[in-house]
Amino acid sequence: MKRTLTTLGAWMALTATATAATGTEATGTSWMTILLIGFGALIVVGQLVPAIVLFSGMVKGMFRKDATKTV
Repeated sequence: MKRTLTTLGAWMALTATATAATGTEATGTSWMTILLIGFGALIVVGQLVPAIVLFSGMVKGMFRKDATKTV
């Protein structure tokens, strides 16, 4: 286990400078970022549909004529 951690640590130390010094500047939003934001928006919209159905059922139940008062 100790040898595995040492090897992993050495490998990470050697590759850290290579990944940090890419030299390219980001000029815009990448496709992965757009896909991630789109997926998050899809989840939010998917959660809004049941919430609207539940809210409309609650409002209908509140204003129903045969509703009984329980105190």
